[in-house]
This record gives sequence, structure tokens and C-alpha cells, in this order.
Amino acid sequence: MNAVIVAVLVMVALSLARVSVVFALVVGALVGGVVGGLTLEQTLDAFHQGVGGGAQVALAYATLGAFAVAISRSGLPDLLAKRLIALLGQETSAAQQLRVKTLLLTAVLLVAISSQNLIPVHIAFIPILIPPLLKVMNQLNLDRRAVACALTFGLTAPYMLLPVGFGAIFLNDILLANLNSAGEPLGLEITRGMVPMAMAVPVGGMALGLAVAIFFSYRKPRHYNNNADVVSANAHEGHSVPQEPHTLELVMSGVAIAAALGLQLYSGSMILGGLVGVALLSLGGIFKWREADDLFTSGMRMMALIGFIMISAAGFAEVMKTTGDIDALVDGAFALFGDNRGLAALVMLLVGLFITLGIGSSFSTIPIIAAIFVPLAVQFGFSPMATVVLVGTAAALGDAGSPASDSTLGPTSGLNVDRQHDHIWDSVVPTFIHYNLPLIGFGWLAAMML
Repeated sequence: MNAVIVAVLVMVALSLARVSVVFALVVGALVGGVVGGLTLEQTLDAFHQGVGGGAQVALAYATLGAFAVAISRSGLPDLLAKRLIALLGQETSAAQQLRVKTLLLTAVLLVAISSQNLIPVHIAFIPILIPPLLKVMNQLNLDRRAVACALTFGLTAPYMLLPVGFGAIFLNDILLANLNSAGEPLGLEITRGMVPMAMAVPVGGMALGLAVAIFFSYRKPRHYNNNADVVSANAHEGHSVPQEPHTLELVMSGVAIAAALGLQLYSGSMILGGLVGVALLSLGGIFKWREADDLFTSGMRMMALIGFIMISAAGFAEVMKTTGDIDALVDGAFALFGDNRGLAALVMLLVGLFITLGIGSSFSTIPIIAAIFVPLAVQFGFSPMATVVLVGTAAALGDAGSPASDSTLGPTSGLNVDRQHDHIWDSVVPTFIHYNLPLIGFGWLAAMML
């Protein structure tokens, strides 16, 4: 059997069985290497060689985690939650309730989008912002599935389109780098400007899915128990409520965010931007510089799993390349599909969905599928832009709609504080229907048109 197919099946099977993704990647790489004719020593050497390719991204995540922890200490997220609650008020009439619902969903969506690009804290804002708003949602009879869809859209679509914050890591450090690495022997070269342009069409499909979810699927009122115990995550964990932040701290937070974004855009390095942001927050008195070690430890703890998954995925991809079975897979697929480019594109997207649903992270699957899909795309004559669409969309498919994805686990963690929001049926299934299906359709259409 083909070593790549065996390795992916082992990896996905273990991931679906709720085994650690890192463990699944390592075992899948070992099995694939042995099936591909490598000795155990050769397989481990290839894995170790590939591990270095994921170190830069893992360090970027650790730095970003430290920056997120520092921002949270400024009190900015807590202040935002309080302002939203005060702004929503206690409206009662139907027209006022509709206005408040619209305002709340818009605010949640904008905050989620900002968490990926403007203030890159990922899902860290959800336990702070969402639980205090549940009481207002219950009074409005707002279907939380609509809120889950808004959160998941904000956690996924921005990094697929905007090369800032997490988008810089996804589009430039991971997607672009792996596309050029896999395409270099084949004469394929992707420029930085091509990537967001190519991903605009699939993201448009997600935007359509969001509109359908909010205005049609989950528009009707849904009643929740108002007597349920709704508490904030901080209170639940026994932490004290942060004091009102000082004006200087808020100003320095804004300066640090602007400086981190500006440097990242100028240099292309999220590591440098994050370090400067942390330094400015320290100068603003938000934390003492001697506490930097604790800050980075907390940040790394928050982002450690994603970092290790990325490192392991890079090693997995290197083992697959070393076996030489990628070429055999390409030749076999070419013989299977003939010259039917439409069928080839559809199968690649479905395979990407299959892989990412098991892993639950689009970031960590790109090194795997890029090594397989880029030769296939070149063989079938897809343009560089179409190749970006196929690999980027196939990787993003599992982030929205996977039970193991941060993009579904995060919304559930905030919406299920009072035990009235089921993870599978209220987060996973709605996001799978409204995002994965449009992604497949629009991704296929973009691959055939570009």
C-alpha cells in the first residue's frame, strides 16, 4: 500500500479516537516510514530533520501567547465586556430587542475578528467576554447557535484572508512557505500577494454561510432557562475581578498593539512584533519586567499544544517526502482521474476535509497536505492561484466544524457555562453545515476559475 495513504489513515484514525494529535502524528509518521521502505532509524532521522521546519511557527505562537497574556493583564478585555453590557441595557420592545440582538451579534463578530488580526489573543477573549453576556442573550431569546456561528466565522475567516496577526502566520509563514517548498522542485513559485487574493473566494463562501445562519437558520427565538447559574470564567475559577484599568494602561495597550502590528507588517515577523509589544506593555507598568519569565511561561502554556502539533506535522511531512511515495500517489491519482480536473479538485478538497476534521487545526495540516496536493495540482495543470485555493481551502475545512478545533471548542467554552449549549449539536454541526459546505463549493469554483 502507499505509505502516504497508510500514514494519513493511521493519523486520522488515532485523532478521531481522541488520542493526542501529537502522538497520532508521530505514530503515523513511524508507520508510514516503515511501510514506505525506510528503516526505523531512517524514519526517525527524517522526522527530526523536518521538526526544525516547524520551530519558527512554534516560537511565533509562544511569543503571541505572551503578548495575549500581557494584554489581558491590562484589563482591556474586561473593560470591553462591561461596556457591551452597559450599552445593551434592558430593552423590552420587539423593535428594541431586534436592535439589541443585531448590536450584540455585530459586537461579538467584530471582537472575534479582532482576536485574530488586530488584537491577536485567539480564543482567550471568549471566557472573559461571553459568559457575562449570557443573561442578556437569555432575555432576548437569542439562539446561541447563531452566536457560535458568528464566533467561529470570526476565529477562522480573518486569518484565511488578512495577512496580519494569526493571518500572517497562516498565509505567509505556513501556507506560502509550504507551497513554495513543495513547489520548488516542480518550478512552482507563489508570491506573497497571490495568497490573500486566492483565498478571497472561499472566504466569500463562509460569509454567505454566516448570513444564512443568522438571518434564516437561527433567526427564530430560542428559549433558555433564565434561572441558570451564569458566572464568569474568572469567578468560576476563583480569580478576583480585575480593577478598572488606568488611562495610561489603556493608552499603552493601544500603543503596544499598534507597534506590534506595524512591526509585523514591516518586517513580516510576528516574533519581533510580539516582543516589542510585550516590552511596551512592561514600560507602561502593566507588568514588571522581572515578571517576563512568568508571562512567557503562561503564554507558552496557552499556545504549547498548537506549537507542538505544528512541529510534529512538519516532521510527519518530511517523512512522507523521504519515502518517495508522494510521487507514486501523484501518478496513481493522475491515472485514476485522467484529465478530469473538476473531479480531481473536488477529491482534493474532500481529502483535506477528512484529514483536518481528525486533527482539528488548519495550521498544522498544511505541511502534510501541501506535500501531497502541490505535485497533484501541478500535474493536473492548475494555475499557481488555483493551487493556493486548493491547499488553503482543504486545510481550512476542518477548522470550522471539527469537534477537536479551537474554533468550535472556544465558542462552546463560553456559551455552555450554564450547561445549555451542546458542543456537538449547537457548535460543531451548525458550523460544519454553514461553513464547510460553502467552503467546498466556493473552493472548487475558485480552483476551476482561477
